[in-house]
Amino acid sequence: METISQQPTLVTDRFVLRPVRRSDLTRIEHYASDVRVASRTVRIPHPLPPGAIEGFIERALKQERDEDVWVMDGGEPNGSEVMGVISLIRLDRNQSEVGYWVAPPFWGTHVASDAVNALVTSNPLGHDTMFASVFHDNPASAKVLINAGFQYLGDAEMYCLARATTVPTWTYSRKLLR
Repeated sequence: METISQQPTLVTDRFVLRPVRRSDLTRIEHYASDVRVASRTVRIPHPLPPGAIEGFIERALKQERDEDVWVMDGGEPNGSEVMGVISLIRLDRNQSEVGYWVAPPFWGTHVASDAVNALVTSNPLGHDTMFASVFHDNPASAKVLINAGFQYLGDAEMYCLARATTVPTWTYSRKLLR
């Protein structure tokens, strides 16, 4: 793994995308333990094992990491209203994969759209291409990607920890400007 430079804070009209903090533990754990959130992700198990979110935060804070994690924070400056989480995982060939979830109280408020658009616009890793996959039974998430200029690549399957099974997915990509 490479040493990562300082992760930027990104500002949208309604909230900031800021690097995750240890103080986010309780709020992230609260939402990630909700089966409605976990079952829409690949990597969040349900039930949530003790220490899972603490480990996630510790990995996100390391200087040497392969994933940058931002909290969608709707609080005042230096606030802590966790509305969701979005991340970029570094892939080979100057590419990254975006993943995100939004806390249920903020579903239908376009928070995910604003967060994905902020990452696409800022391209904080300076990559050429961004990829994302969404489950077939989550068309709202597919709409977020399409509205952010992602192009459909095809169908696949991914294993969902919370569901303990493979789930059909749609895969998308977006060429980025550097």
